[in-house]
Amino acid sequence: MTQDVIKEAKRRMEKVEGDLRAELGTLRTGRASVTLLDHIKVDYYGTPTPIKETAKLSVGDPTTQLIQAWDPTILPHIEKAIRASDLGLNPSFSCILIRVPFPALTDVRRK
Repeated sequence: MTQDVIKEAKRRMEKVEGDLRAELGTLRTGRASVTLLDHIKVDYYGTPTPIKETAKLSVGDPTTQLIQAWDPTILPHIEKAIRASDLGLNPSFSCILIRVPFPALTDVRRK
């Protein structure tokens, strides 16, 4: 019986740890991170789809994230979804990719 309780506690603790890691990955630190845009959904042919399932996300330099869609026709939709998000980011759209600059944190954002 004790072993069952320990196994159940370990399973729950691992789940909490995974949730905490995912939550900490979305914090703004003034640096670009591919996990920061995980919660944003794009209207992909009428279906809300996470950005990471529609495009390749990468970090160009410490303050810029690059988004290259597998289907270039969806790039305007991705840009619109990022602008509409609560992150306050201003992406720039070119013909083949989107650059998302991450501004330095202000005192208000730090607090």
